[in-house]
Amino acid sequence: MSQSPQQLSILFWLNNQRANNEGKPAIYLRFTLDYKRVELATRLYIDADLWSRQHQKAKGISEEATEINNQLTIIKANLFKHYNRLKVLEKEVSAEILKDAYLGIGEKEKTLRELLTYYEERFKEKVSSGTKALSTLKSFRTTRDKILAFITKRFKVSDIPLSKIKLSFASEFDHFLTTRDRIGSNTSMKYIKIFKRVLKMAVDHGWIEGDPLTGFACHYEEPIRDRLTMDEIMILYKKQFNIDRLNEVRDVFLFCCFTGYAYQDVANLTPANLEIGIDGEKWIVKNRVKTKNPERIPLLPIALEIVERYKDHPYCENSGKLLPVNTNQRYNGYLKEIADLCGIKKHMTTHMARHTFATSVTLENDVPIETVSQMLGHKSIKTTQIYAKVTQRKVSNNMRELKARLFNSGLSMQQATL
Repeated sequence: MSQSPQQLSILFWLNNQRANNEGKPAIYLRFTLDYKRVELATRLYIDADLWSRQHQKAKGISEEATEINNQLTIIKANLFKHYNRLKVLEKEVSAEILKDAYLGIGEKEKTLRELLTYYEERFKEKVSSGTKALSTLKSFRTTRDKILAFITKRFKVSDIPLSKIKLSFASEFDHFLTTRDRIGSNTSMKYIKIFKRVLKMAVDHGWIEGDPLTGFACHYEEPIRDRLTMDEIMILYKKQFNIDRLNEVRDVFLFCCFTGYAYQDVANLTPANLEIGIDGEKWIVKNRVKTKNPERIPLLPIALEIVERYKDHPYCENSGKLLPVNTNQRYNGYLKEIADLCGIKKHMTTHMARHTFATSVTLENDVPIETVSQMLGHKSIKTTQIYAKVTQRKVSNNMRELKARLFNSGLSMQQATL
């Protein structure tokens, strides 16, 4: 810990609650002045094993350690510079005043538009590097447009300082979305959740002291997740269409039903994703586009049959893809046509196949939920539970097995109790 005669002390520490995409904890600055403590993010991250708690710096002389230690030295020097400048100007110096001077608050406060623009630029760089998905960036841009429309309506201005964002912002934004845009509550919560991530960046950069929306809890209504039964799956499988594009879309949909892949994941599959598993059978091994979590799925016979059917397809040969996948919009349009032709009275979409895999194909056939969660590439088994609610068929199967064990053993209940 460094200390000056003016009773300003500075400490650097690791905040394990704030980590980057690589899981490295954030390095935080803590300074104390006249027994008042202030904590700020340095925007630096380091592996915990490379951090010296005793010396408050990175260990070793690697390029990374040297750069981090140089930045920490600059941060400490800047803090003392602002402190000494305030003393020379004979201004009152408190922990809060020093913090504002160090962050430049009062000189030019950051605005909401500046934050949204900065967040977008940073996210675009991550998309370019392949660490984030383009679809996620599009979701942010939709959220940004709705936020800007809201402040125009609510505050009658095109921009506001970040300090104007209070806890009530979230509930008013939610009201705006559900009344003016007439979107569902779950979608509204999704936009607010994205905005809270944006505000986290503002906190980490020291543009605001804390997240003003911390006290707002996003609540979700459990949606009715439709899926196909095994009987309906077999109707699709046996149906032959006179139009090739319908057969192709049907096959891609069935492939997703037997693998659990989302549209974006199956669209990106290549023959390189096919591997021989530990059982000697063909598996698909890849990371999910959305979460980057690994998915390792052994191919069931129908899925393998579909892969073999299209290995010499012109589109697959020219594009290097495993299956001929249309654009998402056209794909969903064709699925509606297929459902009508097959007499299936359900709204078939790309994501229904994933839910069908989780319920009709796996859980109802007694595949453990832990195994299903791994095959779906979920980070948490709670996510799998959302997809895979216990169905009436599974209850029936389990109770039939229980009945067989209890009553078909040759003993009556009366005999069993004697």
